[in-house]
Amino acid sequence: MLTYKAMYKFLEPGVHAEVLDFPGTITCGDTLQEARRLLASALVDMAETALLRGEPLPQPDPSCTDPEADVEEPIHLLLTAASHISVVPQTAVS
Repeated sequence: MLTYKAMYKFLEPGVHAEVLDFPGTITCGDTLQEARRLLASALVDMAETALLRGEPLPQPDPSCTDPEADVEEPIHLLLTAASHISVVPQTAVS
C-alpha cells in the first residue's frame, strides 16, 4: 500500500480534489464525499496507466502541501496483481 496526500478545495459550485504527490491526479465533485470517491478512482486509473506504460509510480511525499487547500488528508493506493488471459478460438479444420 502506498499513501499519498490528497487535497480538497471548496469552490463554487463544488469541490476540487487533487493528489498532491501524484501529478495529474485531479478531479472534482459536488460534495466532499463525492470528490473523495472520484479522486480515489482517478488515483487507481493513473497508477494503472503508469504501470501499463512501464513507468514507475511517483514516490509518496508526505511533506507535500497546498496552502490554498481547505482539507488535506492521506489517500491510500492498494496495489493488487492479476493475470490477464485471453482465449482465442481455433478455426474449424475440415
